[in-house]
Amino acid sequence: QVQLEESGGGLVQAGGSLRLSCLSSISIFSFTDMGWYRRAPGKERELVAMSFRYGSSKYADSVKDRFTVSRDRDKNAVSLQMNSLKPEDTAVYFCYAATGVDEHWGQGTQVIVGK
Repeated sequence: QVQLEESGGGLVQAGGSLRLSCLSSISIFSFTDMGWYRRAPGKERELVAMSFRYGSSKYADSVKDRFTVSRDRDKNAVSLQMNSLKPEDTAVYFCYAATGVDEHWGQGTQVIVGK
């Protein structure tokens, strides 16, 4: 049973930064895709950032140039560095990992960005 455990959420003022981390219970070499989704109040879950096995990444237009996703193979983790946060970034952020056969989700961590 793969477990993904997020940490790093919290309350921050607009313009501030947060770093989310997601620790995997298995080696992240197992995952083709690893990254983050979010669900804002009253909205559908959306892709934020994804890191692919061979080094490429993908970002939502709304977070490009502000967020950075990265894998830490030594720690079996993926992180999301979030800079220049905006109130519209307020959401529950979910860690996601896929092996090509199955998908795994974390429980989510809340990020609240004040005005």
